[in-house]
Amino acid sequence: MTRNADRRILCDTHTHTLFSRHSYSTVEECVRAAAKQGLELYGATDHYSSMLYPEHNGQHDVRDFQFFMNYDVWPREWHGVQVMHGCEADIVDLEGHLFGYDVPVTHTLGGDVRWKETTLKETVFRQCDYVVASVHGKDFAKDASTAQVTEMYIRALDDPKVLMLGHIGRTGLPIDVDAVVTAARDRHKLIEINETSLQRSGGLTRCKPIAERCAELGCPVAVNSDAHIATDIGRFDLSLMLFALLDFPEELIANRNAASFREALAAAGL
Repeated sequence: MTRNADRRILCDTHTHTLFSRHSYSTVEECVRAAAKQGLELYGATDHYSSMLYPEHNGQHDVRDFQFFMNYDVWPREWHGVQVMHGCEADIVDLEGHLFGYDVPVTHTLGGDVRWKETTLKETVFRQCDYVVASVHGKDFAKDASTAQVTEMYIRALDDPKVLMLGHIGRTGLPIDVDAVVTAARDRHKLIEINETSLQRSGGLTRCKPIAERCAELGCPVAVNSDAHIATDIGRFDLSLMLFALLDFPEELIANRNAASFREALAAAGL
């Protein structure tokens, strides 16, 4: 498939920069790569989880996450590309809580006592245009039932900042696909079709049924590279092949262009 001739996806809304620590490109390198690929919109969603920094004396330190707290300095248009910023937040328990929900923030980055205590999650999410909710560490879900995992994802969708569930076909956790897809559709949220997941062994087997049910149940999706280096940004070859195989409705691809992605954000209340 010719990437430029047949492109239907002009936004990449789940990508990683150097701040994710196991990624390799600066923000500007990523934006330049998006421009080179002809994208209209680029979204940086670095990992927001315990993957970034270990706990200090049994607690996470707000200073380790300050990358997320100065997004206002980013240009909203850069090298001709619309720029958005968020995070990929880990789901951390079967209740669907997202990382940092229970981490108190009592001091400012400068060390002053805050007049009002808040949480790390609230502090980070306040600066985000949207959040991708994903599972990485799975120990908390060991021996969990299909019903429990399904409810976990649905509760994560209920977070006001969450726009999409990331790579649900990758984790190997048991889910009721119809229930999760329907919940996302009814909440005007998105299910992600993840290019990196499709590249992995067994990825098509796990992701194809999810894409099929999204098409059949009318749930919008976001097709993303999950790039961890700039050269992967805007590469959706396997996703496009899957969509061609399924005759996937183009109108359900929420990030097919910048206008449609912004409409999806507005529908989700973001």
